[in-house]
Order: sequence, then C-alpha cells, then structure tokens
Amino acid sequence: MPSSGANIILYIQLAGYSIAALLSLCITIPMSMHQDNFKGHCLLFSTGEWRETDGQFVVHWASQAYCNYTIFVGVIMLVISATQIYRLSKFLYKGKDSSFLTAFIDVITSFFMCGMTLTAALFITLGFNTWCGEMTKRFGNCADATENDIDKADAIDPKGFYMQLFAAQFGVWLSWTTWMGLLVFAVVKLCKYHQQENIRVSMAKERKRLINEDLVTEVPSTSRPGRDNLAQETSTRSGGNRVGSNKEDLMN
Repeated sequence: MPSSGANIILYIQLAGYSIAALLSLCITIPMSMHQDNFKGHCLLFSTGEWRETDGQFVVHWASQAYCNYTIFVGVIMLVISATQIYRLSKFLYKGKDSSFLTAFIDVITSFFMCGMTLTAALFITLGFNTWCGEMTKRFGNCADATENDIDKADAIDPKGFYMQLFAAQFGVWLSWTTWMGLLVFAVVKLCKYHQQENIRVSMAKERKRLINEDLVTEVPSTSRPGRDNLAQETSTRSGGNRVGSNKEDLMN
C-alpha cells in the first residue's frame, strides 16, 4: 500500500494528466480548423504585401511545418496523457504506486514534453505576432482582418483565424505550465524513491554488520589442552612432589 504522501502525489499527477489531455484538444482542434480554412497553408511567420489596386494581400506563405508541429505536439500530449491516466487510475484502484524505473521514465517523458510544448508555444506566439503585424498595416487590429476577404487568389477563409490562433496559444502555454508541474512532482517522487532505496541499503549493511559481530562473539576462544586451569596444574605438581618426598623418608 502506498503511503498517504505517495497517494497525494499520485492524485496530483492524475489531475495534471487529465488537464493536459483537455488542453491538447485546445491545440489540435483550432490548428486543424485553421489549416482547413486556409487550404493547407499556415499563417505562422507568413508575411506579404498589400496591393493598393484591389486591397488584396499577396501572401508569402511560410512553411507548413510550424502548424504541423503544433498539431503533432497536441496529438502526442493526448496519447501520453490518456496512457498515464489509465495507468495511474489502475494504481489507485489497486492501492499501489509506480516503481523506481517507471518514476524515472515519467521524469524523462515530462522533461521532453516541457521542451516540445515550449517550442510549440514559441512557434504559435511569435508566428501569430508576425502575421498580425502584417494585418495591422491595413486594419486597426488583427481581429478586423477576419471580416474581410483578404486573399482571393489562394481562396482562403479568414473568418475565425484570430479566435483559432488565440485558443491554440492559450492552450499551448497552459500545457507547458501543466507539464512543468508534472515534471516537478515526477522529480519529487523519484527523489523519494531514491531516499527510500538508500535507507534500505543502509539498513541492510547495518544488519549484516550486527550479524557478523554476533558470530564473532559466539565463537569459543581456542587454547592448548591441559592449560585450561593453571591453578589445578600447579596443585597437581605440588602433590606429586610431596608423594616423592614421603617415599624417600620411608626408605631411609
């Protein structure tokens, strides 16, 4: 049975993975909708020029890898979170906890997810700011561009792109915060297991030392035969001398 402290960490981890699973949907769904509306194009880090003749925006599209990466991170988050939710729920139901090895794997997984979500957050934030910087050259704010058909040549649908990218940005930064928290608690659990292992090793060494000391004290001290009682040997010698002197007196 895990201790109450371990149970608290287990409940916190379960709640964290549940939040991460929900936030993953806040990334994948808006970004997928955005790519669908923009006909496969990705507005992150895209620039362009405004034509004065018809007010159209001639877009220099950036790589689709920026959007694809953020969607990939969201999918990975959902898979890992769902797996961890199932595993930790099983532990709570059986009254057990993870081993040292699985706790170490949790630390590594959380560390990599922190890096991946931070990269995705920077892509969305900086890329969206680049696009909005182009939109504000013609409109008062970036959201106003959603109400205008700004690129008829590529047949994109700009309606809703602002809310989609805002939701994805909100979800990815909260996801990074959640994974940072999961990393902290995974490290705490790993340190706790390491401390318990050190205590078990120290107790095993102390037990072995005490057993060896008991064996040494129980072994009888060895000595030569006939030397067990020095006083008895001395008495025997003196008795033999007296018998010899009495024999000499009788002969005389």
